[in-house]
Amino acid sequence: TAAAANSRTMPRPNTAISGLLMKPWDERKRSQKDVQQDVQVGLFALPGVQAFAFALPTLPGSAGGLPVQVVVSSTEPHARVAEVSDGLLQSAMRSGLFVFGDSNLKFDLPQVNLHLDREKAAALGITMSQLGADLGAMLGGGYVNRFAFDGRAYRVIPQVTRLARLNPDQITDFYLATSKGELVPLSAIATLETVVQPRELRRFQQLNAATLSFALAPGVAQGQALDWLRAEAANSFPQGFTLDYNGESRQFVQEGSTLLLTFLFAIVAIFLVLAAQYESWRDPFIIMMSVPLSIAGAMVFLFFGFATLNIYTQVGLITLVGLITKHGILIVEFANKLQEEQGLSVRQAAEHAAAVRLRPILMTTAAMVLG
Repeated sequence: TAAAANSRTMPRPNTAISGLLMKPWDERKRSQKDVQQDVQVGLFALPGVQAFAFALPTLPGSAGGLPVQVVVSSTEPHARVAEVSDGLLQSAMRSGLFVFGDSNLKFDLPQVNLHLDREKAAALGITMSQLGADLGAMLGGGYVNRFAFDGRAYRVIPQVTRLARLNPDQITDFYLATSKGELVPLSAIATLETVVQPRELRRFQQLNAATLSFALAPGVAQGQALDWLRAEAANSFPQGFTLDYNGESRQFVQEGSTLLLTFLFAIVAIFLVLAAQYESWRDPFIIMMSVPLSIAGAMVFLFFGFATLNIYTQVGLITLVGLITKHGILIVEFANKLQEEQGLSVRQAAEHAAAVRLRPILMTTAAMVLG
């Protein structure tokens, strides 16, 4: 999907990106969504692979990554954060709103802890400093010096042979020297414990955190998914855990919350400018009478699922207010002149102005859409 989107800017008709040969645009019969679904089916069929195909952001400079990203943060240890975030991840995948989900905090890095019996080591005359130095020499692979042989210089790196360090269990077979000069195996004073640790310890705003990334199911809006995650977090999160946003979701929440305020401010500002221009409170009201109707017409596409309410459609609705107001200006201003110059009635002036101004209104709309 990323290759198909990036190929728009390539000058050559056939462009190889990441090993894929893209056909020229006029030879492509399928949409991006069709290809994305087929790619996703193939990815799901690969055992042991977690991958998802998604479209790049529509506008350049937008946040990258999957469209829905939430952050589970707390002052609790990372292990507890991972437990709570995994619970939210499992609930989200069962909801049917998402087709893919992943967490960036995973306890999947194996680690072997060496537990020493200090009393046994002391009884054998093995000090901790001696033990650390011996194990460091056998496993560390540290540089000592160089020696010359046959006219060439070679580095001296003391280390046990590779066959003796293929797995952690072989460490207990190493021999250590006691204070009496005897050799004892490490297994006499130590035991091994295998645990898992995270590859990275994630933090968000100075709190221990885990970021959950989701891909939406077909027909699910970003706002709907975020509302569900907020409600689920409020019901399931223990005390001390909070839900925050990252990536495109953070932009959606921050900008989307100001839509109503921006919308009202735009209407008030346009109304005051028109009132000052026409020196009338009536004409601006008449001009903006078509704004609610235009907004209702735009919502039809959202109602039938042809579009979703996101940051781009919100900006489009604000722009629509200015466009429709301009259309009203074209009609009302001409109708006022007809009344003043030709003495037509209000109805006659409005009908004649609408018929005459239809062509410039359609041209303005076409220019806005094409732009």
